[in-house]
Amino acid sequence: MDWSRAKTILIAAFLLLNVVLGYQLWTSKSSQLQLAADTTGMVEDTKRLLRQHNIQFPDSIPTETPKLKGITVKFDEALTTDSKVRLQTHFKLNPLLSRSQYRDISARSEIRRMGEYQYDQVASSDGVYVFNQLYNATYPMFDVRLELYEEGGEIVAYRQAYAEMDNGSGGDQKEQRVLPAYTALRSLVENHPLDGATITNIQLGYHGQLFNSQPQYMVPTWRVTIAGGGVYYIHGFNGAVEGPQGEQGATDAANAAKKDQTGNK
Repeated sequence: MDWSRAKTILIAAFLLLNVVLGYQLWTSKSSQLQLAADTTGMVEDTKRLLRQHNIQFPDSIPTETPKLKGITVKFDEALTTDSKVRLQTHFKLNPLLSRSQYRDISARSEIRRMGEYQYDQVASSDGVYVFNQLYNATYPMFDVRLELYEEGGEIVAYRQAYAEMDNGSGGDQKEQRVLPAYTALRSLVENHPLDGATITNIQLGYHGQLFNSQPQYMVPTWRVTIAGGGVYYIHGFNGAVEGPQGEQGATDAANAAKKDQTGNK
C-alpha cells in the first residue's frame, strides 16, 4: 500500500470535512442573526403600532414560540358538575401559594384531581377563585375550569369541569410552531378597534369553540385580556381573532355535552 498517497487522501478528506462543517456553522449563525433581526424588527413594529393606537400594554410580553398541536378532549361526566357542590370539609386557600404548597392542599382536598389545575388570576373575581386544567402539566385549557367559592375566608363549594385527552378522535396531530405573541397582537389590533385600550394580560394556552357534543377540539391560542373585562382569543397558528367576550368557563358546555350524550344513550 502507498502510505504516502493514503496520507495525502486522508488529509484532503479532513480539509474538505472542515470546509463543509465551517460552511454549515456559518449558515447556521447567519440564519440565527437574520431571525434575531427579523424578530427585533417585528417587536418594534408591533410596539409602534400599539402606541399609534394609544394602546397600553405590559412591559413583559411572552417571547415563547413552542411547537404545539391541536388536541381533542372529552369531558369526564363523573368529574364535571352541573352546579356548585358544597364541601363537607372547608379549607383555607391562598391561590398564590407555591406549586408544592398547592399540591399538598390538593392532595388533602375532597375535590378530585384538583392538583391538575393552575390558578387563573385574570378570570378570578371576589370570592371566586378560578383554576384552569393544564395540558401536559404546562399549558392552561382556558375553557376547562375548576371554580372555588369562598365564604368567610374559607373555600366552601366548588364547580368543576374536567377533560381527558381523546387520542382516538383524530384532530391535528402534527406539531407546528406557534405564532409569536407580537404577531398575535398585531392581528388583534389590525382587526378590532382597540384605540385607547389597556392590555392587562397575554397568555398562551388552549381554547376551542365548545359545542353541546363530545368530543371537543382545541388549538393553541393566545388569550389577550383588556382592562374592563374584554377577552380576545387569537388562533396560535393562523392569527384568526375571536372576541371580544366576557370570561366564562366550559362547565356549562361540558354539562350540556354530558346531557346530550346521556340523552342519546
